[in-house]
Amino acid sequence: MSELRNQLPVMEHFYTLQGEGNHSGRAAYFVRLEGCDVGCVWCDVKESWEIAPEDYKSISSIVEDVVNSGTDFCVITGGEPCMHDLTELTTALKNAGIEVALETSGCYPLKGSIDWYCFSPKKFKAPLEEAYLLADELKVVINHASDLEWAESHASKVKADCKLFLQPEWSKEERFLPMIIEYVKRNPKWRVSLQTHKYMNIP
Repeated sequence: MSELRNQLPVMEHFYTLQGEGNHSGRAAYFVRLEGCDVGCVWCDVKESWEIAPEDYKSISSIVEDVVNSGTDFCVITGGEPCMHDLTELTTALKNAGIEVALETSGCYPLKGSIDWYCFSPKKFKAPLEEAYLLADELKVVINHASDLEWAESHASKVKADCKLFLQPEWSKEERFLPMIIEYVKRNPKWRVSLQTHKYMNIP
């Protein structure tokens, strides 16, 4: 995807707590980039799919906002952030002493240097093999009972030390969480991930 030089399309950016997965509960500055063609029907940020030319923000100002927040941890998300070249942004963040995490569907190759790769595969577009090699965390959203078997198909391909999480789709949590809990009890290599930021009513 072509970029404006030294800029990236930012839908929103904010300092909050990571609500999901391995870093849940940790203070984190989120940078949500625009652009996604994966098309998850249950996506709760569909407004991030399209790129608005007026939303391009200079990488220097993105990094300045992150640093000024006082955080030591930045999560780059989307949309699908790997549609963009993240090299300049991630290099600048790391040079500023910021630990960098990425949340991605794994459908595009990573261009950049990160510390934590959260791989969340989607049925709507197949991931690249690269994603299985890079994944520090596999987070599978459970939207149907059959998704547990689908999750196992991905777990069989990631690194041995990759952290494994099953997360109920928010609108179906009441239905699927009991099933996930029982599954994790039978298969303790998995952990449960909840969208705790929604319980806390924070971004």
